[in-house]
Amino acid sequence: MAKSPETEHPVKAVGWGATDTSGHLSPFKFSRRETGKQDVRFKVLYCGVCHSDLHMIKNEWGMTKYPIVPGHEIVGVVTEVGSKVKKVKVGDNVGVGCLVGSCGSCESCNGDMENYCPKLIQTYSSPYVDGSITHGGYSESMVADEHFVVRWPENLPLDSGAPLLCAGITTYSPLRHFGLDKPGTKVGIVGLGGLGHVAVKIAKAFGAHVTVISTSEGKRKEATEKLGADSFLVSRDPEQLKGAMGSMDGIIDTVSANHPVVPLLGLLKADGKLIMIGLPDKPMEVPAFPLVFGRKTLAGSAIGGLKETQEMLDFAAKHNITADVEVIPVDYVNTAMERLMKSDVRYRFVIDIGNTLKAE
Repeated sequence: MAKSPETEHPVKAVGWGATDTSGHLSPFKFSRRETGKQDVRFKVLYCGVCHSDLHMIKNEWGMTKYPIVPGHEIVGVVTEVGSKVKKVKVGDNVGVGCLVGSCGSCESCNGDMENYCPKLIQTYSSPYVDGSITHGGYSESMVADEHFVVRWPENLPLDSGAPLLCAGITTYSPLRHFGLDKPGTKVGIVGLGGLGHVAVKIAKAFGAHVTVISTSEGKRKEATEKLGADSFLVSRDPEQLKGAMGSMDGIIDTVSANHPVVPLLGLLKADGKLIMIGLPDKPMEVPAFPLVFGRKTLAGSAIGGLKETQEMLDFAAKHNITADVEVIPVDYVNTAMERLMKSDVRYRFVIDIGNTLKAE
């Protein structure tokens, strides 16, 4: 008979979890493994609320394993390290993002791209090597192999920095990989939400000329005056799109709602790249013509490897990049999920775990 989450490991833990597709989160007792030789254990101080958490607690992607403790934008302070750990020490601030394991030997792992390992282990609701199911950062403590723990830069705030472990690396990685990190590069950012607002900040720090592309004229002022975008396009306005045809080297599309991509391809220069990082649930319709005539690329990108995640955090610290956050107590999380469904947040909720989740 399978052990319960509360007894399968020796170290007692408490968090907030969901037990069915209602997605309702409530206090949840479970357990963490003992600190292994290469493990880092830390007290969770803050955990960002990602849109993926909302999809997962409701099993909207069909892969959730209940009970589920979500959270993959986790920062805290180290309380214990295994005997072979060299990266961090007790008292250090650290972070864990979307991954807690991979095979370590495939081409992707050997190339510092653990995020593309076919055997990657996600931070929550994923089978771990010992057969148990992983639990995320809506909990008072976390334990992870040191390879999947990042050092936290000294001058990077813990609360507003936490979302960078997902939103930061998800936007930084394609900007770097597809060569959109050069000063003067013309970059479009589609969508001004949790991912998009961070993408604008990172692209600007690279020295790019940034255009925000949104369905909402109401976001123009925020995009240009607050976030520093150089220009703004309303994607529903054919005249504005026509005026920007063939003007961009690359576009990062952060939108997960279903939307047409052909107009976006029209904004690209020859050899331009449209990179999808949002996850619409319906297949896209993409005719060959707008790709072929202009030698344009339609690509995708998912988070980043651990080496690149550390690089991104250090870059963010150097350039004072953080997410715009609303810090909430843990018992507000169900209300936060309801607001997130309505896009009623500017731009990321972060749970104050350290002060509001009490270990029993």
